[in-house]
Amino acid sequence: MTGKKTIYLAAPLFSEAEQEFNRKLRDQIVERGFSVFLPQEDSNDTIDMRHDEKQSYIFNKNHKAIDNSNLIVAILDGGSDVDSGTAWELGYAFANNKTVLALKTDFRTLGSEGIVNLMVEVSVDALATDVSGLMDALEQHR
Repeated sequence: MTGKKTIYLAAPLFSEAEQEFNRKLRDQIVERGFSVFLPQEDSNDTIDMRHDEKQSYIFNKNHKAIDNSNLIVAILDGGSDVDSGTAWELGYAFANNKTVLALKTDFRTLGSEGIVNLMVEVSVDALATDVSGLMDALEQHR
């Protein structure tokens, strides 16, 4: 046992840009002494796995990783609304009393109603608008 807190990184992972951002963020979090479960790499979430009808394998591995994590970091970028998989992971984590730290760097908002959907925004413990702010929030949960 490493004694490091484990973070589940919930994020869109379907484009090369999203995957690269996730890896870069994971590396920054690891540099700060955390362990990170990154679904795009740690649960074999690939086109081949999805086409081979192994979706339940991916679901179960991610589900268990959330259960075993100390914190959830949720990336809320992706346009005017949150990625549906990320929203599910965030909701599941909230329902299981996990600490959820969110990052939304996309400056498009829902207007005066808030930064993201009300149900998402109110369910997170901290919502940063840049990576530096997320790192500050992580330090408070070391």
